[in-house]
Amino acid sequence: MLKAVIVVLLVATLISLFSGLFFLVHDEGRTSRVVTALLIRVILSGMIIALIGWGFYSGQLQPILG
Repeated sequence: MLKAVIVVLLVATLISLFSGLFFLVHDEGRTSRVVTALLIRVILSGMIIALIGWGFYSGQLQPILG
């Protein structure tokens, strides 16, 4: 379940990344939608890092050792 949530958050981060690019190209700096997309991307990335940390702490995620 945790891995699925992390993957969904990664996809949402990519969507936010490309929406920010779209707003940057089409708005030409007239609106703050690029900043909002960046804020959402930072929040999603923080959530991903927190979930990965929680997964290692709780034992739900294991590191791959060669």
